[in-house]
Order: sequence, then structure tokens, then C-alpha cells
Amino acid sequence: MKKIILIFLLIYFGFLLSCSAQAQPKGESKASTAAPKKISAAQAKDIMDKGEPYTLVDVRTVGEFNERHIKGAILIPVDEIESRAEKELPDRDAVILVYCRSGVRSARAAQSLAGMGYTNVYDMGGIMNWPYDRARN
Repeated sequence: MKKIILIFLLIYFGFLLSCSAQAQPKGESKASTAAPKKISAAQAKDIMDKGEPYTLVDVRTVGEFNERHIKGAILIPVDEIESRAEKELPDRDAVILVYCRSGVRSARAAQSLAGMGYTNVYDMGGIMNWPYDRARN
């Protein structure tokens, strides 16, 4: 009787393990589930100063963006990130730097982008912690 219970448990746990392993959609890379990386303002500035391509995304509101933003940023409000990312950020392997005011919305947007298959997403937190030049509209 103990052998039967043991065999049943082994089969049951094997089944659970196989069910928990998610099948990967055809054509999607494993890197698409990569988590966004949290970086400091200084690290973001280093990336920006290297001269290699990157996209800087401000995920605040239009009013906040117009008040002040980091030079070169494009505005995609956090609530629109999933509907606009594919069109405005077509390269899923490009370096994307995301920021907001304090870091809450940037974390949410960066996580959304990573979940959509973007592989090089960097959450640089809030503009409040950006000690470098800013632009005004």
C-alpha cells in the first residue's frame, strides 16, 4: 500500500511540475521575460553619455512632461505604455531607459515593457533624483 501511495505522489508531483513549466510561444525568445533592471541616475547618465543608441521614455503626464523633462525623452504616459509601445518602441532589443517623477510609475511601465518582450529595459526611477540638465517645453 505504501508503494502505491508513493508512486501516486511521484506521478502527481511530476504532473504538477510539467504543468507549471509554461510553454513558450513560437518565435518568442526566452529573454522576453527578462525583468527590467533598476539603475541610478548616474548609471543612466553613463549609458546616455556612451554614444550608443538608447531611447529615453518619460511615463508621466503631458502636464508634468511640459513642465520639465530630461532632454531627448519621448513621452508615453504609463497608462498608455501597453497600447503605444509596439508602434513607438519597435525594437524589442533596444536599450530603453524609463523614468517618471518619483519612481513608482517608471517601475510599473518598465515591468509592463519587460512583460511585452522588451529585453533591455532600465528603470531609472524619478526625475526628482536626476541632478543633471533638464528641458522645458
